[in-house]
Amino acid sequence: MTESSGTPADPDDSATGGNRTPDKSAADGSPGEGPGEKQVPGNDSEGAPGGETRSGSGSGSSHGPLPEGSGPEPAPDIVVKRRRHWLRWTALGASFVVLVAAGAGWWLYKKLDGNIRTDTSAAAELKAYEKERPASVVHDAQNILLIGSDSRAGDNRKYGRDDGGSQRSDTTILLHLAANRKSATAMSLPRDLMVNIPECHKPDKTVSKPQFAQFNWAFEFGGTACTIRTVEKMTGIRIDHHMVVDFNGFKNMVDAVDGVEICLKKPINDSAAHLKLPEGRQKLNGEQALGYVRARKSIGNGSDTERMDRQQQFLGALVNKVQSNGVLLNPTRLYPVLDAATKALTTDPGLDSLKDLYDLVRGMRNVPTDKVQFLTVPRQPYSANRNRDELVQPDADRLFKQLRDDKPVAVVPADQLKDDGGKNADTTDASGPTPTPTYSGNNAATDLCKQ
Repeated sequence: MTESSGTPADPDDSATGGNRTPDKSAADGSPGEGPGEKQVPGNDSEGAPGGETRSGSGSGSSHGPLPEGSGPEPAPDIVVKRRRHWLRWTALGASFVVLVAAGAGWWLYKKLDGNIRTDTSAAAELKAYEKERPASVVHDAQNILLIGSDSRAGDNRKYGRDDGGSQRSDTTILLHLAANRKSATAMSLPRDLMVNIPECHKPDKTVSKPQFAQFNWAFEFGGTACTIRTVEKMTGIRIDHHMVVDFNGFKNMVDAVDGVEICLKKPINDSAAHLKLPEGRQKLNGEQALGYVRARKSIGNGSDTERMDRQQQFLGALVNKVQSNGVLLNPTRLYPVLDAATKALTTDPGLDSLKDLYDLVRGMRNVPTDKVQFLTVPRQPYSANRNRDELVQPDADRLFKQLRDDKPVAVVPADQLKDDGGKNADTTDASGPTPTPTYSGNNAATDLCKQ
């Protein structure tokens, strides 16, 4: 008897070694081929994709189940899509990090930039007297007037009595930056120097009359603009920019660089300057540094000239500290310094942005410390009042001309100069074809403990 179509496979076939493949159609009740089943042309077991044998409408693997874990590899287009997906997320993540960093940088920039105060009134005053001001002589050379205010208003009240907000310039330094930025000369102007002060507009809108008076009165009469005009009339040097720093600003800048080291030959105990220090090498914090540069009666001979020398030495040590510790190249150390500096400054409109200050510092950072020089204008006791100063001529005018023409000057410690009757004299160094004027002073490379 012949098998009829759709008869299930004999259960003994597997035991007798038959190769008969179970008919899928029989299992699910669909019609199937009998023993004489036909193969579809071109779809035999060797030629069919994946080694499949087609039997009627049913199919199966000719090799049985695949080993575990050896599934088919993904198609190349799937791999490409996965790689693109990963690259897309990586790019998005990197973009996010860049945006966050840029946002933080912008926030820090705006914060520092907003710290700086602009003195617009001085700019307006100077513009009104433009015809009287000297012209710039050397292109790219810059002259910046640094003014230390002794105002007792606000947070500075603990340093003395507040006279209704009145202030005088406790320290004034004319900083000359050479056009090639290979040297910087800081010339101190004594607060008690007798000078010709021009008429100036006062804060109460009145006008002061021209008079011969001590230099720091100019700041009280007409603020920064009056001080600048007084310096320009005295020296013939065009002041390009100015900065005003108060007591607290100075303290914070010293603290931002983690203190400045000095050496004392004798201990100091000055109640007026809130200062008590032992002798020897030591590092001063901001409060101690302020007392040190302000003290006068308890140190040395009590003269303002000696105090200016001490201020110059300290500023030199501060410059050296900033450069030697890599502050300008270390963002984590630079930010506190910039924050303190920008909070301390009131500037003219030409220096009232972080970019302007950065350009200024960038031009100075490569100046060797031994070329950052400090000196005091040649002076002597005023003949009519020994408690005041007057210029030594023609030495002072010669120094002014050197700076005005961007010519070099040299400084050496006072004990190395030939003393001319006790005056703050200068000589010339004749070692070169063109003698360089030499003055009493120091530079930022000087170690105060080795003097």
